[in-house]
Amino acid sequence: MKIAITGGSGFIGTNLVTFLKQQGHEVVLIGRNDISGEPSLLKQKLSKAEAVINMAGAPIVKYWTPKYKDSIYTSRIETTRALLKAINPETTKVLISFSAVGIYEGHSKQSEYNFTYGNDFLASVCTDWEAEAQLLAVDVRTVVFRLGVVLGKGGALKKMLPLFKLGLGGKISNGRQGYSWIHIDDVLLAIDFALQNTICVGTYNLTSPKPVSNAIFTKTLARLVHRPALLAIPKFALYLIYGGGAAALTNGQFVYPERLLDQDFVFKHNYLIEALENIVKDRV
Repeated sequence: MKIAITGGSGFIGTNLVTFLKQQGHEVVLIGRNDISGEPSLLKQKLSKAEAVINMAGAPIVKYWTPKYKDSIYTSRIETTRALLKAINPETTKVLISFSAVGIYEGHSKQSEYNFTYGNDFLASVCTDWEAEAQLLAVDVRTVVFRLGVVLGKGGALKKMLPLFKLGLGGKISNGRQGYSWIHIDDVLLAIDFALQNTICVGTYNLTSPKPVSNAIFTKTLARLVHRPALLAIPKFALYLIYGGGAAALTNGQFVYPERLLDQDFVFKHNYLIEALENIVKDRV
């Protein structure tokens, strides 16, 4: 299968490209210049793609100036809009587009069947991002994955491990907020599942079936690296560092992937302790 990918240079993207090539697929990377360049050239690049995977977007955990908030929004909406204009429905059989669990209200349990949407900036970005992708659903099978925190040998964990190894890891505020995580292996397997199964249509939570609190995540990771985690990072310190971007760290949700489970998707890593052991066992 010929598969076009945006966001292929990031942590998830690089793992996905390797995975898809190992499965025998042909991968076409769509970069920023393709999105902002001549529309006919993007259309030509996508003309024979049987699947399109859309993961592009500026990083969330940074200091949010008004200009950067605009980048968070436009990097997702405009990329998706450009893709939809260029996709050939006669060739492309499936679009897999990403969103995030930040669409949900914080500090509560959420599933695809029982949920409350948030009303902050991140929720509005995710809402518009998903709506843009779903415009293609009339012509092309469309899957939207609401992604949790991805754990692997890179990404968020790569930044956290050095601090935890120094005994400087700590929960965020009181640590009661949800930490909806997923192992990178299961992200790749879920994408493959959606590519292969035409029953996959619409919106899915892409998180482990066993979310934990931020405090439990902190305690588990500290135990694995044999260090204490006695610190608590106060909210005000995060807002000094990230501005409004601190909300991405303080407003966690407990999110459950009920639709994937209903369609018999089997997670490789259900429990946090096992997932973290798999990742850090050779890095401690």
